[in-house]
Amino acid sequence: MFSTTGSYSVVARSILNGALLAFEEVNATSHDIELEPVVVNPSGDLARYRSLSLELLGSGIRQVVGCYTSSSRKEVIPCFEKFDGLLWYPSHYEGFESSDNVIYTGAAPNQHVLPLVDYLASRVGSRAFCIGSNYIWAWENNRIFREALIARGGTVLAERYLSMGDTEVDQVIAAIIEQRPDFVFNNLIGTSAYAFFRAFRAACRARGIDQAAEIPVASCTLSEPELPEIGPDAIDGHLSSSVYFSSLNSPENAAFINAYAQSFPDGPASSADAESSYIAVKLLAAALSQAGTDDARKVRAAVADQRLRAPQGEVRIDRQTFHAWLTPRIGRSSVNGQFEVLLESREPIAPDPYLVQSSPRFASAMRSPLLKVV
Repeated sequence: MFSTTGSYSVVARSILNGALLAFEEVNATSHDIELEPVVVNPSGDLARYRSLSLELLGSGIRQVVGCYTSSSRKEVIPCFEKFDGLLWYPSHYEGFESSDNVIYTGAAPNQHVLPLVDYLASRVGSRAFCIGSNYIWAWENNRIFREALIARGGTVLAERYLSMGDTEVDQVIAAIIEQRPDFVFNNLIGTSAYAFFRAFRAACRARGIDQAAEIPVASCTLSEPELPEIGPDAIDGHLSSSVYFSSLNSPENAAFINAYAQSFPDGPASSADAESSYIAVKLLAAALSQAGTDDARKVRAAVADQRLRAPQGEVRIDRQTFHAWLTPRIGRSSVNGQFEVLLESREPIAPDPYLVQSSPRFASAMRSPLLKVV
């Protein structure tokens, strides 16, 4: 259940592709179960998310891999709780949520927001300007970011929000350039984000500002299929905090990238969220096999016993929170449409969706591959 049309359709189509690839592989290799995907498209309409969830659950389907935005997830959770289904949510999100009817395979805030705060505060600067799309993801992410940055001695100069899909960005760009922060923390999504990246680079260039070097934009959402949407004039130099980049060098990722390209030659490119939906289906299949039923409670109990060598590395579901252990990374976009990995955790990090055990100080757990100090 992904909005493959609408303002964030590029990412959603990538997520759907990741899930469909996993379905293909499970059915080609499994000897005890066969999965038949039923694909629905809410087109970014929150009411449609709810009605489609009720239709799926009413038809007897109990396992749904779906949703990209937090607002859509919030909209459908009551349906899954009422009718005892299981939502597999394959996207990074803002945390601070608990439901017995959701398995979270995307990054929790301690796996993407806090590593980014630590990187920016220690290597870029301490003065931030926060922007975002006007819904819960940006509100909460900016709150977490602000608290973590202040704890590091930093300052948030301002926060600005745009309506979902709004591409009128000149006013917020003028405010950013006037205040000259050390960096911009971006929580815009979809077409709003692409318009901002293009216009911000152009506005800085017109004023003789090297935007990527002097006012870099850092995100927890920017991924490979979105870089071509930004365009060649502003594609490079953007920071992204993620648990997966398609440039990772491992046998598992090479196999994933090759299979993805063969199955979806017309794109869009793979992404962290595509890998997350791929992981969700693989873990779902393993849990169904162990449980011997699609009953939500039995599948939920079984999934905590699973381990997966995913394209990003080892992944498993935390039995206490039912979020995934994942490997935080910081990347920087380049002109070839890929991300150069600047920093990565040495091993998977336990999810802490409520930030009860985390601090923004991730430096001791991170390493810099191919980094030389001269």
